[in-house]
Amino acid sequence: MKKLIRKNWLKVILLIALTLTFGTGVFERKTSAQPGSCADCVADQVIFELASPADLPAVAAQYNLDPTPLGQVGIPTTYRMRVVNGQNPQTIVTQMTADARIKKPQVNRLLSAAERVDLPWTIGRSWSVGRSWSVGGSKKAYDTQWFPAKIHLNDALAQSTGQGVTVAVLDTGIDLNHPIFANRLVPGHDFVDNDDDPSEEGVLHQNPSYGHGTHVAGLVALTAPGAKIMPLRVLDRDGVGDLWRVKDAVIWAANHGADVINLSFGYPEDPLNPDAQRLLKQLLDACDDGLTDDGTTFPELGAHRLMAVAGAGNSGELHGPDNAPLRIYPAGQTAGSMIAVAASTRYDLLADFSGFDRRWVEVVAPGEDIISAIPNGRFASWSGTSMAAPIVSGVAALVKAKFPDCTPTQIVHQVKGTGDQWDYDHPTRTDADGRALRIKVRRVDALAALTTAVTAGCQMPAPARR
Repeated sequence: MKKLIRKNWLKVILLIALTLTFGTGVFERKTSAQPGSCADCVADQVIFELASPADLPAVAAQYNLDPTPLGQVGIPTTYRMRVVNGQNPQTIVTQMTADARIKKPQVNRLLSAAERVDLPWTIGRSWSVGRSWSVGGSKKAYDTQWFPAKIHLNDALAQSTGQGVTVAVLDTGIDLNHPIFANRLVPGHDFVDNDDDPSEEGVLHQNPSYGHGTHVAGLVALTAPGAKIMPLRVLDRDGVGDLWRVKDAVIWAANHGADVINLSFGYPEDPLNPDAQRLLKQLLDACDDGLTDDGTTFPELGAHRLMAVAGAGNSGELHGPDNAPLRIYPAGQTAGSMIAVAASTRYDLLADFSGFDRRWVEVVAPGEDIISAIPNGRFASWSGTSMAAPIVSGVAALVKAKFPDCTPTQIVHQVKGTGDQWDYDHPTRTDADGRALRIKVRRVDALAALTTAVTAGCQMPAPARR
């Protein structure tokens, strides 16, 4: 078991002071990075697909790559290769776009827990000052908080608790010994250190995302108390991961029986590299029926199918190059077996920090001032779409348990099609045309997802014969 580093209060106080003093400057400095730079990717790796594996030696030689792949997946094969001459991977990817032998070249994108305070694309809040475990968070507050009533959770649990369903939480790991996870866990994996101990590592308040995975998993546990949780550590102690690592975790989850995967992290779109999202989108598409839009297959997934839930990011009113709301991936991929989730408030309004774009956000769920577990058996309040996503993952587990014949895509339609309808003009945000942003989406409702007309093809299990 990894040893958790004890808190150092002097460092905590110093860090808070530095954040208050220099926080705005840090935000401005990070947003000044030029598009296409490798500040947002693994510094010595490129990813691309080859229709003919026989071309690999020549391609490696031409682009100064180590000829031995770091990894490969799918048919046609997608390779992860190491750059050996120190060249910027983005430059290599740009050169590869004109090479007829190569398809879907991309960098190995870095991604982050959406509640990191120093992200240039997020205005979400990290640990809530005045509402953390240090001033009264408790198991009672966790059990009696506001959001279960908003989504009619208690009534839903009379219909289904998620029994027999497994939810994989791809995050910073979790506190495996937290009391709320007792008898709730199935074996997981650490894709950061490549071992079978997915415990969180770090120091509270010092590492910007320490506690994130525990908090996320705790919301799955509260929403679907009968489901099992599979902890998969894909983000390091600073909340940073990469695309290939997530790919490995999705495949591992599928091969170890997960039914739902929760993705409470993201990365912003790269207009200079339109293929930067293709690999993960194809993989998530294949998680449903094995099919992708261009015929790529992933034998590595095996026969088990699963759906995904992704937080829409905390980009608030930030806009992309086309002046449309900033698209955050993987939520922005619109894969058929995935739900993109924005965050709502206790007053059924879009949270001020939440990313939202009606082109790809399909549901909202409570995500403001949400109480859940943090390491060392404690509890805390956190706000973000990372909190909204696991609530939806829990609701999906309830649906899967009640309607086990549902396919992943059918569960997606059932959850997003049965929520409370929102339809209003946002008071401060505008769309790409400068008009008031029209919010037209559904806020998830656990009871309705279990009792409203079920998506065609989903059936209750046949009664046992006497």
